[in-house]
Amino acid sequence: MVLFYQIPFHLVTRLWDTYLAEGDALPDFLVYIFASFLLTWSDKLQKLDFQEMVMFLQHLPTHAWTHQELEMVLSRAYMWHSMFNNCPSHLAS
Repeated sequence: MVLFYQIPFHLVTRLWDTYLAEGDALPDFLVYIFASFLLTWSDKLQKLDFQEMVMFLQHLPTHAWTHQELEMVLSRAYMWHSMFNNCPSHLAS
């Protein structure tokens, strides 16, 4: 159910399609989807204090999104996943 409440209903099937296609790799892929979502609003997020940022992230301005915006987010996530997921020290703490 990740992100289903944040995007318009008509885009949910596209997101489900991506989740199902990733199969067992989904948990790793979600990291890149979230990073891509954050990059979408990076300029705005950097100007907000913590409380404003939390409120913004709980009510993302995606109500007018079309397939094009979602495809951009998913394409970036797929690119990063392909490039970095097999790097041994990537995302290491």
